[in-house]
Amino acid sequence: MEDRREPPGGFKTLICEEDLHDEEHPPRHQSNWHYVSMFTVSNGRWYRLAAVSLALLAAVLLILDIGLGVHYNKLTDTHLTLDDTKRISKELADLQDTYKAAVETMKDARKQLDSETSRQTQTNWELEYQTKRSNDYKSQIETITKEIETMRSHLPMISDGCKHCPAGWILMNSVCYYFPLKSDQVKNWKESRDFCQLQGGDLIIINSQDKENFTVNFLINHKSKSSMGFWIGLSDLHEEGTWKWWDGTFLNEGYWLDGEPNDFHGEDCAAVYPIENFFKAWNDAECGRRMKWICEKALTTMS
Repeated sequence: MEDRREPPGGFKTLICEEDLHDEEHPPRHQSNWHYVSMFTVSNGRWYRLAAVSLALLAAVLLILDIGLGVHYNKLTDTHLTLDDTKRISKELADLQDTYKAAVETMKDARKQLDSETSRQTQTNWELEYQTKRSNDYKSQIETITKEIETMRSHLPMISDGCKHCPAGWILMNSVCYYFPLKSDQVKNWKESRDFCQLQGGDLIIINSQDKENFTVNFLINHKSKSSMGFWIGLSDLHEEGTWKWWDGTFLNEGYWLDGEPNDFHGEDCAAVYPIENFFKAWNDAECGRRMKWICEKALTTMS
C-alpha cells in the first residue's frame, strides 16, 4: 500500500500542481490540492498567533521596564548615604548615653529615697519617745497638782494655829464633812439639822459643780450602795416652789433627777443620792422621811 504518513514535526510537504500531473496516479489530484490548501491555512494562523504572542511579550517587557524604573527611583530616594549612617550611629550613641545617665539618676534617687526613709523611721521613733515623755510629764503634773491642792487645804489650819476636824469627820478644801456611812442611824430633815448644829455645823450646802461632784463621788467610792438618800441643807418650806439653802440663799443651779422636784405629797426637802451621773443626783422628799444626812462645818482650832 502507498505510504501516506505525515512528515515528522507535524508539517505536511508542499506539492506543486505540475508535479501532480507527472505522477503515475493522476486520480488523486483533487485530494492533494485540498491537502495543500489546508496546510496553507494552518501555517497562516500560526504566524498570526506568533505575532500576537510577540506583541504581548513586548507589552509585558515594557511594563516590567516601567516597574523596574519606578522601583529604582524609590531605591534611589531612600538610599542611605555614608553621612546618614554616621548621623544615625551618633544619635544611637547619644541615646545610649542618655539611657545610662537616666539609669544613674534613678539609682541616685533610690539611694536618696532609702536615706530619707531611714531618717523618717528614726524621726517616728523619736516622736513616739517624745510623746511618751510628754504623757509621763502630764501624769506627773496631775499628781503634783493634786498634792498641791491637798497641801493648800491644810494651809489655813497651819496658819491659824493647828486647826483640825473632829473624829469621824473628813477634811476637804478647808472644810470638815461628816458622812454617817457606817452608822445605822437615820433621821428626818429637821433632826439631821439639829445633829449637825450640835457639832458646830449644819447640813451641807452644795453650791458648785465641784462640790456636787466631790459629794456624790465620795458616797460612791465609800461603798454606799444603799438607795437611801442623804439630806442636804435645801428646802422650799417657807415658800412652795422656791428652793433655798438653810442660810437663806436661793438655789442657782440644781442637779435634780429627771422630772424632779415634783412636790409629790408635799415633798419640801432635798436629798442627794449616790448616782454615777452626779448631774442627776437630787430628789425632793417629805421632810419627815427618815434617811441619812451630810454635815459640814469650819475647821476647829486646837487649844
